Amino acid sequence: MKARQFIEDLDLKGRRVLIRVDFNVPLDENQKITDNARIVAALPSIRRIVESGGKCILMSHLGRPKGQRVESMSLKPAAEELSLLLEKNVSLAPDCIGSEVEKMVSQMEEGELLLLENLRFHQGETKNDPQFCEALARLGEVYINDAFGTAHRAHASTAGVAALMEDRAVGYLIRKELEFLGAAVLDPQKPFTAILGGAKVSDKIIVIERLMEKVDALIIGGGMANTFLKAQGMEIGDSLLEEDALETAKNLLDEAKKCGVKIYLPVDICTAPELHQEVETKFLKVEDKVQAGWKILDIGPESVKQFGSVIQNSKTVLWNGPMGVFEYPAFASGTRGVTEALAKATDAGAVSIIGGGDSAAAVNQFGMQDRITHISTGGGASLEFLEGKELPGVSVIPEKMNI
Repeated sequence: MKARQFIEDLDLKGRRVLIRVDFNVPLDENQKITDNARIVAALPSIRRIVESGGKCILMSHLGRPKGQRVESMSLKPAAEELSLLLEKNVSLAPDCIGSEVEKMVSQMEEGELLLLENLRFHQGETKNDPQFCEALARLGEVYINDAFGTAHRAHASTAGVAALMEDRAVGYLIRKELEFLGAAVLDPQKPFTAILGGAKVSDKIIVIERLMEKVDALIIGGGMANTFLKAQGMEIGDSLLEEDALETAKNLLDEAKKCGVKIYLPVDICTAPELHQEVETKFLKVEDKVQAGWKILDIGPESVKQFGSVIQNSKTVLWNGPMGVFEYPAFASGTRGVTEALAKATDAGAVSIIGGGDSAAAVNQFGMQDRITHISTGGGASLEFLEGKELPGVSVIPEKMNI
């Protein structure tokens, strides 16, 4: 994998630097940010622009306003949070394009920061509309993409604008993401274990097939494990099941045998008749019949023990997707157990990579984010990267020239 043009390769002093960041942060009902991790992740690139004497023009989306101005999705809280983190004023533009915004940009001094209002207040952002791209491009002289979470989208701010600007590069965050995920796919330390969870087999088929060529062991949990268990003839009651993926699951199990990859499925499960806090639960071995009306909602303690042993004997571990419905305490033990095993493996020198999304949320929920080597900021982007797909927000950045 060739390196991309990097923020440090460009002269930023005195220049208008248009940087795509991912400030799509969660807000409570009072418009207060509940988790600022995405803003913190962008700080190294932002500081580089400011300290280099660049004029830092930040652009991001927040939520899905669908081309309408929605005040509850304004980036005002992000501007305020960034100001606090940098201990420096961050102005918020009234829009992301237009004459008023262009005037604000023209009056910027070196080292100043301006956050454009939510890109998705305009339909042109997600449609990669040429006129919208041109209006954004007029604001900058240099383009930096540091939003890995949207790098798999061919939107105006991730692909269209970059194509119009001669000087363009990736920031520190995207470089870090590409290095860790790239190393996992191309040159992992062995033994290499992948843990895949979440709801659907169909969402992860390409990833499983690609990882099969690289991994020594594959752990499968979450709702997608139900389809594999059913494919082996287990009775799973009213559990989540992809009927049309049963044949695929059988084929993947056969393929693993041919590749010499050991697949670990749950050996015991936590079941309940419905999903809520105060509910009766039963632990069963997978060969026991799950009765009608009951659902598998987590892996059981024996599975946690077995999975934990595999994880702690690994040198590289890649995890994408929880083991159960961890948002509910009754069904969080499996995901917590895997998180703890991963943290211990990392403490012992293993490289641990979380592929964003729900797995990242789980690690944060259990307070173990500081004991993981790398937590990706992009669930969908990391999955597509692992599938071997080209990410539009990365491919538009030129490769480094070998001098």
